[in-house]
Amino acid sequence: MNPDIKKYAALFVAQRIEIGEKEWFFQPRVPSAAAKGVSMAFSHDTADKKTFGKPDTACGDAACRIPECSGGETVSSGETLEELHGAVKECLRCSLGDTRTRFVFGSGNPHAPIMFIGEAPGAEEDNQGLPFVGRAGQLLTKMIESIKLRREDVYIANILKCRPPGNRDPLPSEIEKCEPILIRQIEIIRPRIICALGRISGQTLLRSTATLGALREKVHDYHGVKLVVTYHPAALLRNPQWKRPTWEDLKFLRREYDGMEIS
Repeated sequence: MNPDIKKYAALFVAQRIEIGEKEWFFQPRVPSAAAKGVSMAFSHDTADKKTFGKPDTACGDAACRIPECSGGETVSSGETLEELHGAVKECLRCSLGDTRTRFVFGSGNPHAPIMFIGEAPGAEEDNQGLPFVGRAGQLLTKMIESIKLRREDVYIANILKCRPPGNRDPLPSEIEKCEPILIRQIEIIRPRIICALGRISGQTLLRSTATLGALREKVHDYHGVKLVVTYHPAALLRNPQWKRPTWEDLKFLRREYDGMEIS
């Protein structure tokens, strides 16, 4: 076996054990755009207004129903979340569009100062078309309330808008097709701080291969926006011992957001 495959297989298994999973879906991956050295070319004007650059996202597939790929408006043309949702809700740019029940765009305050971003919808989210509505979503609501905020005060989304079969990890090719939608959501909302939920969300947003432990407990710069990383609520349901460090992360998030100290 190729030594690189052995290395990444061992890393995969170690990371899945780390988050408490006992069943894994292991599929060959292709290098991500970041691994190939392709820049997303983000930029920001000021601390109060961010302008995120958009890559060329047209796929050239005549069957694709994202408007920019069929000659209509582009993903970047939506001025509001409602307009963006209307432009992309019928997306079929990857195979997940054929297997989903509902497109899970996101929900919450369209001008939220804080965004929570997970990796992909689960079964309940796929059924309802809303992010974080299952058991993990109920826990996320409690997490938000624990730092004196309401769910309706924030915006919640995922990197992928469709559920991967078996809740497997997102593939790089799926992220490449779907992430421009999330980028546009961030541009429209213009949050002051982002909380990445889980290793995959943190690694994807930061273009990093660092472990979750290495990404936590620090403020990252996401193209001019503060970003912190914590455990995914689903991981906390499997590993209650991680609730205490997550609580510390949430207090850190609130302190970085507006200086409030939560005891």
